[in-house]
Formats: sequence, C-alpha cells, structure tokens
Amino acid sequence: MPGIRAWPGRLKDGAAALGKRRAQVQARNEAELLAERERAAEARRTRPRNPDPARAVPWGVRVAAEACWRFLVLAAALWVVMRVIGSVRLVVLAFAAALLITALLEPTVARLHRIGLSRGLSTAFTAIFGFVVLGLVGWFVVWQVLDNLDNLSERLQEGIDELKRWLLDSPFHVTEEQINDVAGSLSDAIGTSTSEITSTGLQGVTVLVEVLTGMLLAMFSTLFLLYDGRRIWQWTLKLVPAAARPDVADAGPAAWRTLTAYVRGTLIVAFIDALFIGLGIYFLGVPLAVPIAVVIFLASFVPLVGAVASGALAVVVALVTQGVFTALMTLLVVLVVQQIEGHVLQPFILGRAVRVHPLAVVLAVATGGVVAGIGGAVVAVPLVAVANTVIGHLRANAGDEGPPADQPPAEPAEPAELAEPAEPAGKRPAPPPAPDREPS
Repeated sequence: MPGIRAWPGRLKDGAAALGKRRAQVQARNEAELLAERERAAEARRTRPRNPDPARAVPWGVRVAAEACWRFLVLAAALWVVMRVIGSVRLVVLAFAAALLITALLEPTVARLHRIGLSRGLSTAFTAIFGFVVLGLVGWFVVWQVLDNLDNLSERLQEGIDELKRWLLDSPFHVTEEQINDVAGSLSDAIGTSTSEITSTGLQGVTVLVEVLTGMLLAMFSTLFLLYDGRRIWQWTLKLVPAAARPDVADAGPAAWRTLTAYVRGTLIVAFIDALFIGLGIYFLGVPLAVPIAVVIFLASFVPLVGAVASGALAVVVALVTQGVFTALMTLLVVLVVQQIEGHVLQPFILGRAVRVHPLAVVLAVATGGVVAGIGGAVVAVPLVAVANTVIGHLRANAGDEGPPADQPPAEPAEPAELAEPAEPAGKRPAPPPAPDREPS
C-alpha cells in the first residue's frame, strides 16, 4: 500500500518545516529583543544629564547677584577705610590741609626756583610768608572781635529788648509773663549745668590742644611737600602695581592741576564774596563788619553750606543790632553777591577743571561733616573733584568704553581653507604694470 508507506515521509517533512518555522520565529524574537536593547542603550546614551544649577538661574538674577556681591565688597572696603580715617582723623585732616596749602604755594616756589633761588630757599621764603599771612589774618580777626565785644554786647541787649517789645505788640499774643518764664528757664538751665559747663571747658581745652597739634603737623607736612614733593610722589608710585603704574603716573599731574585750580579759584571767589558782603554790611552800619567778612571768607571754602551759614550770621547780627529793615537789606546784599558768585565767578574762574554736580557737592560736604566735622566738610569737595578727574583720566587711558550700541557686530572671519594665503614676511606683491601711454 503505497499511501501508508508515504505517511512517515510526510510526517518527517512536516516536523522539519515546523522546526524551521520555530527557528525563524525564535530568530525574529531574538532580533527584536536585541533591537529593543540597542534602542534602550541608545536612549540612555542620548538622555540629557542634569543641568548645571548656575545655568538654571535666570540671567537677570545672575547679573544682579554678581553686582550685589561686588557692591558688598566695595562697601566693606569703604567702611574699613572710614574707620581707619576716623581713628586717625587728626593726621588725615592735617595732611589734607597741607595738600591744599601746598597746591596754593607750590607755583610760587617753582617761580622763585626758576629765577635762580635754590629749592630750599624758595621753600623757606614761601612757607614763612604764607604762614605769616595766615597768622596775621587770625590775629586781625581776634583783635576785631575783642575790640568790638563791648559794643556788640550793648547792641545785643538793645536788640533783645526791641525783640521783646515786638513780640508783645505782635499778633502772636505773647505775654510778658511768658517771655519772663522763658528767660527764667534759660537762667535756671545755665545755673544748674555747672558740671556740664566744666566738662565742656575741659573738652574745649582738649580740642584746642588737638587744633594746635594739627596746625603744627600741617605746617611740617607743607614744608616737606613743597621741598620734596616730586620724590614723595615717585616713592608713592612704587606702591602701585607695575601694570597700573603708567596710568597712575599720568593721572597724578592731572589730579594736581585740578587741586591747584580748585584752591586758587576758591580763594579768589571767597575773597570777592568777603569783600563785597563786608562792604555792604559796613555801609549799612552793621557792627563787626570786618570780622564777619573774614568769617565769610573762611566759610566760603565749604561750598554751598558755608555761604549759607555765613550769610545767615550776617543777617542775624544785623537783625539783633540794627533792626528788621537793616536785616532785610543785609539779606539782599548777601543774595545778590551769592548769585553773582554762582552764575558768574565760579564758571569763569574755576571753569571746567573742577566741575562737580551740586548734588555731589552737597552729599560730599554732608559726608565729610559727619565723618570728620568741619575739617572733613572743607576737604570733601576737593577730594571729590580730584577723584572725578582721576577716574575720568584712567577710563580714557584704559579704553574700556566698548563699541557703541548702534554699531553692527563684526563679521565672522573666513575659514582657514577659504581665506587667501598670507604673504610671506618681507615680501610684497609686485605692483601692476603701468599702462602703455605717453605722459600728458
């Protein structure tokens, strides 16, 4: 039976086909599994890592943080400098006064040295003459005050009585009993403050000793600065880092010119103010016109604040001694002279050399007064003017202004393979041949 004999072969072929199919399915599954593993590995390789925390912070916050910590460092350094200056305030003020006096007297020393005198003789002659003039001015002020003190006391008493009568007749409804109560309270306060007055007197003695010490220190510093200022400046430059030394050396003369212009201009403006205000109050009959003029001259070295304070002093003395009309006329004289000073004298005499914004002047005077009193208020404005000049000079030399905002960005350079080869050093391309034509 041939059909029965063919079944084993068919079963064998079917088993072979089934095994082949199973092998194909198994191979396909293994290939899919291998591909899945490869995709997972590729996903793990291409998966982004955790970002840097600094890059996750917004750009504006990063810029603000950078500016803030730098500001804190500068504020801490400034605080340390202020503490050091406060601890040695007498020495700093004396040296600053010596710099101002040196800026005033140094041109005279240089002029005497050019005409043939030695440096030592020029310094000695100029310093002695300058200190004698300052001493005579101080003696003249004290003499005028002591000479007119009795007259001023009488005028002051008369002015107080007149003010009392004006208050009684004024619409403020002030009674004589109230005025007497205020006067009695002042007398009691003075009488019961003996210990405070004694301590104030002792403190005044201490202040007098400090003032004399500062004056002597300023005198010796002025002598050495006049005689050996150039070598002192060269030694100071050695303390500056070598990279910044040329710029600082260039900024030094500019700063000195600014300081000299400030001292000269302020001296001329103060003299003109004192002269015309003194003449005005003298013709108005105000007592102590000359001492008040000297006070105006000295107070003019404190810009804005000094002029207001000295003008107020003149008005108060005129009010107490001469009455309301004379006080109003004195106020008019002070205002006219100060307006001429602010709009004519200072722009013409000082010019652009020491131009500082009025807000900077007020803030500098206030800061100097808080840190070092009257002396700090005097030296604050020239310090700001010199710092303004030095910073502007250093910025101009550094060239860090950067391109303007409207300037287009520079085009990228050509790649190396597209750029033309550079000419060898020392070789230049030959010029093109001249055209074959006759010269005209």
